Amino acid sequence: MKKKIAIFAGILFFCASCSKLDVVGSGSVVSFEKLLNDKNVFVGENEKNESWILFSSDSGAKFVLNKNYDKNSKYDVALEFDAKPFLDAGLDVKKLPEYFTADDEKISVGAKFWNQEFQYDKEISLLETYKYVVKNNRDAIGYHAALDHYGINLGNGNLFEWAKDLNTNDKDIVFALEIEPLAKAGVNLSAVAGWTLAKVPVDDENGKPIVVDKLLKVFNL
Repeated sequence: MKKKIAIFAGILFFCASCSKLDVVGSGSVVSFEKLLNDKNVFVGENEKNESWILFSSDSGAKFVLNKNYDKNSKYDVALEFDAKPFLDAGLDVKKLPEYFTADDEKISVGAKFWNQEFQYDKEISLLETYKYVVKNNRDAIGYHAALDHYGINLGNGNLFEWAKDLNTNDKDIVFALEIEPLAKAGVNLSAVAGWTLAKVPVDDENGKPIVVDKLLKVFNL
């Protein structure tokens, strides 16, 4: 039986509880704050679902982060994107795994991992919510050395990443989707408008460099 490879897009994980100096965790907070302060990044709120929404510049994809624990919510963190490009490329939404939510307008995929109600010491903001992710769900945060990105693991091979340095990186925001479930649901991966099928250099669980295929939506701010 082949050993299953667990990949977070080549991201090296460091356990915050194992080190007093959490370089990746603290560095990701600093970098995320710079991302939010960029004039080309758009942040909104969904008051009904009590969540933050970080929009791509073409509004075709969104990063969604719940402000607090919500037992009635399917996801605490998710990617949400327009369904039309995928439907046009052959998607049968009924064939998607149950961890997807899809209709004729949008598709969502994400993770459920809050373990407690947040107590905000400061004014509630997307940055303060992200700090809770780093504090309480540290294993979801990583660093992708090949692209010089920080990112959040949404499970099942899906990721939201951003450049460590917006001034030197031409891939400032990346929405990354695992291709296997999409292909099995009928998607012609090379025909999804606005998305790119790309080979991404990563490290496997043993630190060995390999290359995997991902469907990417990339933005240079």
